[in-house]
Amino acid sequence: LQKEARYINLSLHYLEQVIVALHERSTGGRNHVPYRNSMMTSVLRDSLGGNCKTVMVGTAAIEDRHLEESMSTCRFAQRVAAIKNNATVNEELDPALLIRRLKKEAAELKDELKLLNGDDAEDLNEDDKKECQKLVQAYLVQQDLEALFVAGSLARYQECFSLLRDIYWQKAGSNEPLKMNGAEPRIQGNLLGTLEGTLQ
Repeated sequence: LQKEARYINLSLHYLEQVIVALHERSTGGRNHVPYRNSMMTSVLRDSLGGNCKTVMVGTAAIEDRHLEESMSTCRFAQRVAAIKNNATVNEELDPALLIRRLKKEAAELKDELKLLNGDDAEDLNEDDKKECQKLVQAYLVQQDLEALFVAGSLARYQECFSLLRDIYWQKAGSNEPLKMNGAEPRIQGNLLGTLEGTLQ
């Protein structure tokens, strides 16, 4: 029993050393924190000074014979309360999703460079025109008003704007709201009226 009590006191001693070191580190006094002195402090490393919100609960007895231990517990709790942790949300990013996003960004940047370099000698075939139609449809039903419209070459941009013009005049000549694949496009209502007034 005495051996077990000695081990407990030794672990609590190392725990207090870690608490004091964390308090001094928060004030800029030191950088090293002796987490490896005991198994308990190694296990509690993230909880004490890592990315965690930690609550310390201290118990104190009201009997006179336990006054010294109660005061020691209060002093220890006061040192623990002086430690400040900056906890942040742990986020796991799906590698496949990251790869798709980076490939999309790379394709958009290549299209922009191709357009800026004046490489507009592309002759559109039927497949290219279908791709432009899909691009215009996806853009019209896109809810994000900040979404980019990247077509690639100048010829593709001309084809897409031609499709947008046809869609606009189709809507201007009809009282029914224009739908594409069952979805409401973004360009309708007051915005169409504004565009119509601009063209007139």
